Amino acid sequence: MEILAGLLNGFAVALEPANLFWCFVGVLLGTVVGILPGLGPPATIAMLLPLTFNMNPAGAIIMLAGIYYGAKYGGSTTSILMNVPGESASVVTCLDGYQMARKGRAGPALGIAAIASFVAGTVGVLGLMLVAPPIAKFALSFSSPEYFALMSLGLALVVLLAGRSIVKALLAALVGLWIASVGTDLFSSTSRFTFGQMELLSGIDFVVVAIGVFALAEVMVNMEAREETQLLPVPKGLRNLLPTLQDLKDCRFAFVNGSVIGFLVGALPGGGSTIASFLSYGLEKAVSPRREQFGTGVIEGVAAPEGANNSETGGALVPLLTLGIPGSGTTAILLAALVLWGFKPGPLFIPEHPALFWGLVASMYIGNVMLLILNLPLVPLFAQVLRMPVYLLYPLILGVSMVGVYSVSGSLFDLLLLMVFGLLGYLMRKLDYPSAPLILGLALGAGMERALRQSLMMSEGKLSILVSRPISAVMLSLAVLVLLIPMFGKLNAWRLRALEQG
Repeated sequence: MEILAGLLNGFAVALEPANLFWCFVGVLLGTVVGILPGLGPPATIAMLLPLTFNMNPAGAIIMLAGIYYGAKYGGSTTSILMNVPGESASVVTCLDGYQMARKGRAGPALGIAAIASFVAGTVGVLGLMLVAPPIAKFALSFSSPEYFALMSLGLALVVLLAGRSIVKALLAALVGLWIASVGTDLFSSTSRFTFGQMELLSGIDFVVVAIGVFALAEVMVNMEAREETQLLPVPKGLRNLLPTLQDLKDCRFAFVNGSVIGFLVGALPGGGSTIASFLSYGLEKAVSPRREQFGTGVIEGVAAPEGANNSETGGALVPLLTLGIPGSGTTAILLAALVLWGFKPGPLFIPEHPALFWGLVASMYIGNVMLLILNLPLVPLFAQVLRMPVYLLYPLILGVSMVGVYSVSGSLFDLLLLMVFGLLGYLMRKLDYPSAPLILGLALGAGMERALRQSLMMSEGKLSILVSRPISAVMLSLAVLVLLIPMFGKLNAWRLRALEQG
């Protein structure tokens, strides 16, 4: 009854005209931010933060949170239509979403992304409302060894399911981990692999690598094919612009999978939507009756990661609001905003500021409905992008990619790196090296190194700490078993059957 009373009070706050307006502004800005590669919720929220100092705190946090989860909706648009991930977690959506677009099913892909986002986003809010205290306590039991083990397991699953050759997938993952190590060592402040370039001291931005390996490589491969017709077939008729009942039936498990994994991973500080999306996609591929078709344009391959991407938002707010622990760059900025407004996130946040907490929860319900209403009618409009001939579409993809990268740092050096990673992605495509392990290795590299070195500091240099703690030992054991699958004939035969068309 206490939860119900709190939620009713929250709706009273969220339905105030001013707060409704700020909720709409937030989700609209979030959608636009998600579509524009490179900008991202952290940069947008940071830029708008000074404007919120004179606002009502409830309206301000509702708007900033709307940008956060609204960007998850928008990130799928360019991933599906152009193979350009709008944010890091949208990389997984490229794998099947873009292939669906190539088959003339861009409309259903965009539609299922919006529906999965709505379903999983709602589940994430429910989780935030119902299980925040126990999830927060469980997350509190995680320390550096557990985080290292979790990220190792996620990387192992992607290596297993990314390509026919485990060796090639491992090499790609190691390259991603190496790229993540470029820059200044946080522990010793020494430079690593910078080759005398001052611009590399701060590391290589994820967006540069992701856009280069996916978008620019796709343009190069298609230009080599010298296609003179349209790059992608254009869906015709309303029936081909939205998911069918069979599509929804095929995605029923993907909705559940993405919602649960996204929320649980999001509730672990440091988890993040990228890990959630990869894990959800890997699980969906492993249990799907048509796993052999993943990577060729399977609608579940869009629904699962998009669901995990959005459900993660609700999970990420659990440690932020109940423990005061931000799990990502965006939640770190939200934490700073709350502190600047005079609030202290932690165990006493909910009892001391119930109107703010429950108003935020209720606004997320409303915001998810707004996003569904905004995105589904825009599917036909987005699909018209495919009517563009290749001589216009290729420059558009290049232009969007370059503007997205330049907007992050304003550095011409990053544009040069973009070209380098575009060439790397092209060579990987030609030599049949999977891109997903490289991208995930890059996304997890800094966190894995930090967690490992902190673990060694905790144990005075003893690696045994990684296997002496139960949760860490179980996850590391699973990661090793996953990588040993190719040594077992029957299991490897199953894996190769699953990848024969992937």
